[in-house]
Amino acid sequence: MKSNLFYLLSKYGIRPDSNMGQNFLIVEDVVKREVERAGIKESETVLEIGPGLGVLTDELSRVAKKVYAIEKDPRVIEILKNEYGWSNVEIINADALKIEFPPFDRIVSNLPYQISSPITFKFLKHDFKRAVLIYQLEFAQRMVAKPGDRNYSRLSVMVQAKARAELVEKIGRGAFYPKPKVDSAVIVMEPKPKNEQVILNEDLVKALFQHRRKIASRALKDSYHMLGLTKEEFKGIKRIFDSVPHARKRVFHLDVIDIKEIEEFLRENGILT
Repeated sequence: MKSNLFYLLSKYGIRPDSNMGQNFLIVEDVVKREVERAGIKESETVLEIGPGLGVLTDELSRVAKKVYAIEKDPRVIEILKNEYGWSNVEIINADALKIEFPPFDRIVSNLPYQISSPITFKFLKHDFKRAVLIYQLEFAQRMVAKPGDRNYSRLSVMVQAKARAELVEKIGRGAFYPKPKVDSAVIVMEPKPKNEQVILNEDLVKALFQHRRKIASRALKDSYHMLGLTKEEFKGIKRIFDSVPHARKRVFHLDVIDIKEIEEFLRENGILT
């Protein structure tokens, strides 16, 4: 796998573009475990973001009915079209953050790390059966962190409100070319049943976690502008924040249900619409 990667880079005169987060996976066992964990059925369609030089795409094409691979770099697309004869892979030349996704059942991707947060939030707006994704290790740890953990953050809350996420494998830097500056990890994510998902006001979550170590009432007072309040409006209602549910809890101890209760209280009192 590694030798083929270098062959293709040399053949097409390409150097990986760090601005696009191009760190190509070169360990075959990791790729095979990604595909196995996805549990893809032969009748299913898979979405891949950033196929790189096609190592993962090739494995996916062997088990899926259809693979949509979204790639931004036209140089990479030229290689994929020239070097592979896939009949069930559709390569889409686009920015994954800007296009509407085609219909899919599962997601399997080695993600460009600089789009990890927005692409994850975009995934969570879609219905899918399972996602197997490689992230920067620190980002992955924040996705799965629990209330009170050092890594518990806005990301933890927004992911866990809608999905179950598990960090299943850590990957060293040597598994990629060129070597990234950080270690990586594999996350398996599955949406919760609709009746278990919690839809949170994103502005409220941002306002709280802007001051994650403060108590909830203080965090809200210090971030009132993020809730759409003017200074004058805040002066007239600031005492309400002392009465929010879990007012004395530190933000990084609030779980998803706690935050939903705060949201409902603020909505009942006309602070959130």
